[in-house]
Amino acid sequence: MEMLRSPIPVDLRGLNYAYGEGELKRLVLRDVTLAVQPGEIVLLTGPSGSGKTTLLTLIGALRAMQEGSAQVLGEELRGASEGTRVKLRRRIGFIFQNHNLLGFLTARQNVAMALEQDGALAEGARLKRAAELLAAVGLADHVDKLPSQLSGGQRQRVSVARALAADPGLVLADEPTAALDKASGQEVVKLLRNLAKSRGVPILLVTHDPRILDIADRIVSMEDGRIVDAGKEKAA
Repeated sequence: MEMLRSPIPVDLRGLNYAYGEGELKRLVLRDVTLAVQPGEIVLLTGPSGSGKTTLLTLIGALRAMQEGSAQVLGEELRGASEGTRVKLRRRIGFIFQNHNLLGFLTARQNVAMALEQDGALAEGARLKRAAELLAAVGLADHVDKLPSQLSGGQRQRVSVARALAADPGLVLADEPTAALDKASGQEVVKLLRNLAKSRGVPILLVTHDPRILDIADRIVSMEDGRIVDAGKEKAA
């Protein structure tokens, strides 16, 4: 009998995760239960080593589950094959602190790469769509520049455009504003907030940056691998 799939975009129950084996085994996530609703912006906070990034990589199907249940965009990740996880990753937009842009490609080409995965669009259409996305994040005049020709804030906006390219059902961001000044950081989180509210796309964002806490619908605090405060949703 097939397990019922949750309508909640992210539905985690009783997650445990450990690194190492035997005497070297170290539990980094302990009985994590968390739900993220459509269009909700949830910030994960807590000291370094509390398990935030590990949790993000499990939700993003970047590593295999060990114990518990994780239903993400309707897919159960416990026991999921690598093929299932690859397909799910294509439905998730990832934004990282260090941008992960390819230095030998232009901004437009970096974004267009994210549209190659399903093979549905010809190259010209991918490049046109990439230019539209870059214009939407304020980079219409920078589409043909290499990453080295862009500021840190501009590179992060390219990263945001790339994450949005395939119309993701979920966005996962790991310290997206850590290397940015206040103005650039606020531009990035404004883009993310608009995405969440206009398209109903949930965003789970790991941060140590106190400047962006007001973007959140809910702030979830972690410590020693556990959720110590699941936060309260803002009043409408």
